[in-house]
Amino acid sequence: MTKRRLRVQIQGQVQGVGFRYHTCKQANEIGITGWVRNCPDGSVEACICGNGKQLDDMQQWLAHGPEWATVSDIHVESMAEPAELNVFKIT
Repeated sequence: MTKRRLRVQIQGQVQGVGFRYHTCKQANEIGITGWVRNCPDGSVEACICGNGKQLDDMQQWLAHGPEWATVSDIHVESMAEPAELNVFKIT
């Protein structure tokens, strides 16, 4: 299957609620590679790499996040084909 890479910006109450930790855990369960990080504006940014189903599943999860988070908006954009990423990590 063809892998794609997406950049996802998640806004809302997403910092200080374990969002990055749970994103990493979910990505590993789905088989996604990439990274997640906090942004200075209070949002969370993720780079997710995988096949179509994996990316769809991860986007659906990111739209809600862990139970302590409140996601108000999610913005997704395609990125150029990545250098091979082998893991998902918090940066």
